[in-house]
Amino acid sequence: MKESTPPSLRFSIFRNWVSLAGSAIAASAVFSFVLLFILDYFAKETSPYLGILTYLVAPAFLFIGLLLICLGWFLHRRKRARAVKGGTPFRFFIDLSLPRHRKYLGVFLGTAAVLLLISSVGSYQTYHVTKSVQFCGTACHSVMEPQFVAYQHSPHAQVECTACHIAPGAKSFVQAKLGGLHQLYDTVIGEVERPIKSWERVHIKQETCEQCHWPKRFVGNLDRTYVHYLDDSTNSAYTVRLLLKVGGSDPTHGPVGGIHWHMNVANKVEYVATDEKRQKIPYVRVTDGNGKVTEFVTKGFTNDPVKHTLRTMDCMDCHNRPAHHFRTPNDSVDLAMWMGKISTKLPAVKRAAVLALTKPYATKEEGLKGIETSLREKFPGHADVTTAIAEVQRIYNTYYFPSMKTEWSIYPNNIGHKDFPGCFRCHDNEHKTPDGKRSLKGNDCNACHTIVGESRGIDISHLDARGLKFKHPEEGWEDMRCSDCHNGKIEDK
Repeated sequence: MKESTPPSLRFSIFRNWVSLAGSAIAASAVFSFVLLFILDYFAKETSPYLGILTYLVAPAFLFIGLLLICLGWFLHRRKRARAVKGGTPFRFFIDLSLPRHRKYLGVFLGTAAVLLLISSVGSYQTYHVTKSVQFCGTACHSVMEPQFVAYQHSPHAQVECTACHIAPGAKSFVQAKLGGLHQLYDTVIGEVERPIKSWERVHIKQETCEQCHWPKRFVGNLDRTYVHYLDDSTNSAYTVRLLLKVGGSDPTHGPVGGIHWHMNVANKVEYVATDEKRQKIPYVRVTDGNGKVTEFVTKGFTNDPVKHTLRTMDCMDCHNRPAHHFRTPNDSVDLAMWMGKISTKLPAVKRAAVLALTKPYATKEEGLKGIETSLREKFPGHADVTTAIAEVQRIYNTYYFPSMKTEWSIYPNNIGHKDFPGCFRCHDNEHKTPDGKRSLKGNDCNACHTIVGESRGIDISHLDARGLKFKHPEEGWEDMRCSDCHNGKIEDK
């Protein structure tokens, strides 16, 4: 009797159910990868976290499928090797004439079809989930809670995170994918920075801003009214109304001038920053529309600027907190008092509220309890104290995050110059040309804005279109920068 010949090994790798299951998983992974890649690459707005699924999760399932194929092949080979010599070796085959085989094949094909359907629908839904604000702020990593909460109170609260955090172009696309994988790794191993140093990790390019904001637009003057409250016993209101001279930088749409003169349309501004937050700028180089170059240097800077990183000024040098603005305690309480959420009938409530906010607390729970205790001790039995406590606690929940060591002072806001150096990083009268004849002035309050009205109280009864000389409610400030005193808080006496 002729001994049966074992089947060819060329196809034995798939002659078992384990390998076939691995094949289905691998095929689904390839299908998901291709679908996610197409969606991610050609989408108008993409997400770095979708790259985690496309380039990490899908390949992981592909690897699992291939591993099952190899495992099935190994088990099949071992089973054949253990077969009794002279007996009929096990052969994997499908005979459609057998009801049992037809049933198994139907179950396998049905399961594979369902798996492919789930992969396609799941991949598409995952695409939308991972580009959502909720995923960026909460689902993926809770360490982003400070940025997520602050974002909800920003002018860009209706703009998806990925619209700003991914710049146009293939290079930025790849960088976003790699950045997403790096953030995932940091989160998994628990090595997230506290606080998160956005000035190192996030590089939003001017081209990204220009997708919505037209740099050649002539803005002109913007009317703004600011209401502040002094820290005296009567919570005296002090109101300033001014015109911000935003202007423009394109001569075809309006006169070149104002704050937007700095835009790189008609002029080019470059600078050297000697600290990571770009708050210390000792060197500035200006190139005008005719190609004339002028350098402004502070007295202590004697280094060759070539030895430093020379940065070209763009939108983010002033608008550095466009979507994650942590309002200062002073401004937060001022706004709440102006809106009537903190009653001005509480004596010296401005001081009490700011001091309660700025005390050091180890946890958020401790902070909320400390605020309530502090204000109830300050205003025992007062009818308006409960409402004031609730509002101050809301402010604390919005801008203070002890677990991430994050609060308003961590992230300087370069718009203006009241609470942080901002404009005065350069315009401080200390940046001068080598011959000393020109300087970047910073003592003219009407250079970038025209003060049209000031008043002790909420309402301004008199406006002067010609502009008023700024009158500070207190004396002795003339030779100081605003941020020297207005540091966002109140000193405890």
